[in-house]
Formats: sequence, structure tokens, C-alpha cells
Amino acid sequence: MNGKFVVAVLALFLIYAAVSEGMSLARMGNELRCQCISTHSKFIHPRTIQDVTLTQSGPHCQNVEVIATLKDGTEVCLDPTASWVKIIIKAILDK
Repeated sequence: MNGKFVVAVLALFLIYAAVSEGMSLARMGNELRCQCISTHSKFIHPRTIQDVTLTQSGPHCQNVEVIATLKDGTEVCLDPTASWVKIIIKAILDK
């Protein structure tokens, strides 16, 4: 009976390890890719923007990504080369 207990505990440990590793790989998979499929370059008035997230290029994505969260909750990927986006980024970085 002692041997069966050890086997059962070992099996539970292996199942737990496999599930937790799978969850961490799934979480990593979401973070290791670009978030923006396409970008918006037309002017959006700053009063409608609630928050801006700037993600530098790196191993997850070769593009600089600027994601604006509008006051209605919509997230919009902005074109970082657009002149009005550069002004917003500069204003944020100067704060």
C-alpha cells in the first residue's frame, strides 16, 4: 500500500507540473507577438484618448507599437510614424 501511495503522489505531481507548464507557455505565447495587426493613422482628437501605451520593439515584435485606449473603451493601434502620434508620444515622454 505504501508503494501505491508513492506512485499516486508522483502521478499527481507530474500532472500538476504539466498543467502549470502549459499555462505558463500559453501566457508567454500571448506576450511574444505583436499586438497590432494594423495601425490607424488618421487624426484622433486627444480629448477622446483616455490612455496611451507605448511598446518598444524587441524579441516579441519588431515594430514599435502605440496603443491608444479611447474613453469609450476601444483600443486603437496608432501609426508611430504619423506626425500627430509623434507629438502625443513626445508630450507623454516629457511628463
